[in-house]
Amino acid sequence: MSVLTDPKKIALHGGKYFLPQLSVDCVILGFHDGELKVLLLKMHHSAHWALPGGFIYKEETVDDAAHRVLEERTGLKNLFLQQFHVFGNPARSSSKATVEYFKKEGIHLDKNSWLAQRFVTVGYYALVDFAKAQPHPDLFSDACEWVSLREAEDLFMDHSDILQKALETVRLQLNYQPIGFNLLPRKFTMPELQRLYETILGKPLDRRNFQRRMLAYGILKKLAEQKKGVAHKAPFLYSFDTQRYRKALAAGLDGGW
Repeated sequence: MSVLTDPKKIALHGGKYFLPQLSVDCVILGFHDGELKVLLLKMHHSAHWALPGGFIYKEETVDDAAHRVLEERTGLKNLFLQQFHVFGNPARSSSKATVEYFKKEGIHLDKNSWLAQRFVTVGYYALVDFAKAQPHPDLFSDACEWVSLREAEDLFMDHSDILQKALETVRLQLNYQPIGFNLLPRKFTMPELQRLYETILGKPLDRRNFQRRMLAYGILKKLAEQKKGVAHKAPFLYSFDTQRYRKALAAGLDGGW
């Protein structure tokens, strides 16, 4: 499959290559300095930031399109990527706004253009290692950056709604699937893991109950090492048992938060 890299060809002739009126949008989440962050694009000719997304080639699956977008924006492959919702509000995009946007790009579209039609988008979320991701803008954006969830407001089109729905889904996932493998470094402390869960859930968790529960799942390995460079008693480091973690992703966990 040859990937189109010419913005003008995409705009004027993309209807020959892409599925009509269907797209994907990806909520890519990373954890850094005790904060959950989302990867956003700063669009050309716009004050708005947008979620990474793209069109679906006629010869690829919807899942493959989402994985392609994830790799193009982060440089990462074979990561946990989950479809979570379909967004199909008839008013989610504007034919007039699309024509005006491409006019600023120096590309003339008429109202019957494939790009000026109503689009339904399939939402995916990905949990990635902040340190390993290499953000890269797409053909229609000036920048691709990590943005704190506190600052991710007033996004392009309905992307704020897509982001909120993704966060709701991740919070629900915590009730029956593990989280952290792609968000934390290979070695981490129990307080760091708890901080991740508290950040996602938006509420504090009891330290003893959290530790007892996480250890009971059997997905963690306590290491002989302790965290260096801390002021007080150095906490032990942990890592995920990859095999048991993946089994828990497939089979689920008991209980909720």
